[in-house]
Amino acid sequence: MECEFPSVNANKQEIKEIFDSVKTIAVVGLSPNESKDSHKVARYLKEHGFKIVPIYPKEDTILGEKVYRSLLEIPFDVDMVDIFRKPAVLDVVADACIEKGNVKVFWSQKGIVNNAAAQKAKDAGMKVVQNMCSMVEHRSLQGL
Repeated sequence: MECEFPSVNANKQEIKEIFDSVKTIAVVGLSPNESKDSHKVARYLKEHGFKIVPIYPKEDTILGEKVYRSLLEIPFDVDMVDIFRKPAVLDVVADACIEKGNVKVFWSQKGIVNNAAAQKAKDAGMKVVQNMCSMVEHRSLQGL
């Protein structure tokens, strides 16, 4: 499969606005393995004041937070969905975000692009970030 270029993507000002407004982040594919990028990024975001909600097929808690099996199992609102899964899965994640009805930001991590899913999320009113690391972007905005 060839790598897609993100045709739907936020700019730096929109990313700043995202971090200024987001409080709760569901992390799809948050591994319990501390050496994995998903774990490092989620830990960083939690340390910087965001509420992290792990979505993972196993485990009861990760980073001290209750783990959910899917976005739709989360019984409260989430502002942003941060995705650490293969591009093909993003269509299903976008559908879940739309069904949940309260997600403001659809963010896929570095190397993850699915323009169809991103456009679907954008058409549903979400801000979209593709192929960017939320930790790297937050650090650069903080001057860290």
